[in-house]
Amino acid sequence: MISVKDQQLGPMSLQPVQPFGSILRKKLSHYGMGLLFLLPAFAFYAIFQWAPIIYNFFLAFQNFIPGLPAEWVGLANFRRVLGDSLLPVAVKNTLTFTGLALLIGFIVPLVTGITITELRKGRSFFRLAIYMPNIIPAIALYVMWLYLFNPAVGLLNQILNFFGLPGSEWLLSPKTALVSLVMMSTWANFGTTAVLYMASLSAISEELYEAAEIDGAGVWKRIRHITLPALRPTILILLLMQLIFTMQVMQEPMVMTGGGPNNATMTVMYMIYNYAFVYAEFGKAGALGILLFVFLLLLSLVYVKGSHLVEKEVR
Repeated sequence: MISVKDQQLGPMSLQPVQPFGSILRKKLSHYGMGLLFLLPAFAFYAIFQWAPIIYNFFLAFQNFIPGLPAEWVGLANFRRVLGDSLLPVAVKNTLTFTGLALLIGFIVPLVTGITITELRKGRSFFRLAIYMPNIIPAIALYVMWLYLFNPAVGLLNQILNFFGLPGSEWLLSPKTALVSLVMMSTWANFGTTAVLYMASLSAISEELYEAAEIDGAGVWKRIRHITLPALRPTILILLLMQLIFTMQVMQEPMVMTGGGPNNATMTVMYMIYNYAFVYAEFGKAGALGILLFVFLLLLSLVYVKGSHLVEKEVR
């Protein structure tokens, strides 16, 4: 006999509750093969990405020397890092590199992507041409630019001399070393960003451009009123990614200048590398890594929050 309470709850209340183990087995039987294929990727990231990041947080509070037991030192590593006289120089160089890279390296791929998209012929060739630097091996890239920057026989100085202009010392001068690295980094990496812009541009309906041409809109008006508004989400995402990427610059100064001349290209990430693998001060490296992580996290949050506010005002 069914009580009044059961009648009020309806027929669903009379269905037996399946045990958790039964539900889990059904889910595994349904998604098991997909999870099995994902397992190698999860294992790779867990071992080589997540585990070192987590371990770094422990190192920041330890005095660790390979081969000896770790000693907990609290915030001592942070005080040592913040008291390092080289840190202000590295922060200044990192911010300068980031500013120059955004000024040059953000505008160049955007203009390149829009220009190639506006071309009527030769799009495939130019897409391949701008992406070629990304497939050059890193060691070959650095050797090539070391030759280009050579003050005696380098191609850049030869071009300047051909036009009657004085040559530059490029990587050998504290005034031009950082700018030279920005030039090299922009040339080597702008192709990927430009391709992403072109992929976003391909999603814009051709009917919008055709309607604009019928109304007599020229190239600049089409770019201003159709292309740039459609690219806004992509621009915001790539700007944040480039900001985070350039703040972690290390490979270029390490290979090209060794942080010189006179620490003119010493960056925060290169300091972290030196702490860990040159001076074997892993605790200081972990502390500085956490400081950089927190700074980039706060910067990303402020940027995302500001982007949402701007979008709301535009709407």
